[in-house]
Amino acid sequence: MPVQITELPSGLKVVTEQMDRVETVSVGAWIGVGARHEPEAVNGVSHLLEHMVFKGTKSRSPRAIAEEIEAVGGHMNAYTAREQTAYYAKMLKDDLGLAVDVIADLVQHATLDPEELERERHVVIQEIHQLYDTPDDVVFENFQAMAFPDQALGRSVLGTEALIDAMPRDAILDYMTAHYSAPRTIVSAAGNLDHDAVVAMVAEDFKDLPKGAPAVREAARYQGGEVRADRDLEQVHITLGFDGLAYDDEDFYTCSVLSALLGGGMSSRLFQEVREKHGLVYSIYSYQSSYIDGGLFGIYAGTGADEVRELMPLIADELNKVRVSVDEEEVARARAQLKASILMSLESTSSRCEQLARQMQVYGRPVTAEEIVAKVDAVTPADVVRVAERLFSSTPTLSAIGPLKHLEQGDAFAARLS
Repeated sequence: MPVQITELPSGLKVVTEQMDRVETVSVGAWIGVGARHEPEAVNGVSHLLEHMVFKGTKSRSPRAIAEEIEAVGGHMNAYTAREQTAYYAKMLKDDLGLAVDVIADLVQHATLDPEELERERHVVIQEIHQLYDTPDDVVFENFQAMAFPDQALGRSVLGTEALIDAMPRDAILDYMTAHYSAPRTIVSAAGNLDHDAVVAMVAEDFKDLPKGAPAVREAARYQGGEVRADRDLEQVHITLGFDGLAYDDEDFYTCSVLSALLGGGMSSRLFQEVREKHGLVYSIYSYQSSYIDGGLFGIYAGTGADEVRELMPLIADELNKVRVSVDEEEVARARAQLKASILMSLESTSSRCEQLARQMQVYGRPVTAEEIVAKVDAVTPADVVRVAERLFSSTPTLSAIGPLKHLEQGDAFAARLS
């Protein structure tokens, strides 16, 4: 499955992977701008803009955008994250040209029609309302804000109702003009394709993308702390976290193994101890979120109002234990989980397309599966213990929502880790 890269004179990069045994192709434009690049006054503009590009271009109506893709059996979507905005489609191989043309049209020629904008404001505001009606979403929003307070990285991707409702069309247009530029854009494609043909399509269809300037972002400054929202709910939703690792940190893959070992599946320490042995939760897991220059290591759990008293000491005990010792058998099991996930993802054109784009944004080059597997295989039990000590020595972040009468204070939990 050869991977090829071409940089156009504009600075736009095209990366493809040929997968001859499939009949489909996935393609997308990943633009290196997201919520962490937004000034506070226009928080939410990246996400609102992502919605608006589907509301019509100079040559396509909103309905035409949807119908052209679906008329050939394809599907198209987009998302906004903290460090990138993506527009992508999956089609039969013969319809790749249509997908490239539509995506290019969206990111270059969106009209931001004023009437459509007023309608879409209400859609986004409903999305914000839906989030705040969902406790296990709120707990993560609050967690992010407490981990990175008073900075763009801690603000919501969706923005606030007041900001979305008042955001001028000119501010959205100016943001698009400033940030949707060729040097910040990676067009990635994977599937049954020819690299040179994709490059020719992109060169023609993306020729109106401006050169622009490099993206400016505020450095990540992890702080930690505690945020509690007492609500009359059936469950207490808890997210605990610590200062995590950037993508290019030398301990990134060790952290991945640690997360799998600690809370990555039914055989993990947290699942076995907290759910299977004590029956305190339905759901508990750990995860890592990495950024260009920082990250978070988190643990989520949902438990009852009374059970939370026993839950927090149990979690602290498991974190302290993994800072002392892990055995080769469980490290091997965690490594196997990670490698299987990596290799299985290679079978999907959509997953591979997104992986290539993200690797180009983070590392400036594709990273082979063999390289990743080698790094995972190199992780030892001593490495896991060392990284656990590194992570869990940082100031914890505690976010909780629900009936919190019996939830201990954040400083009491932190003291258990001292």
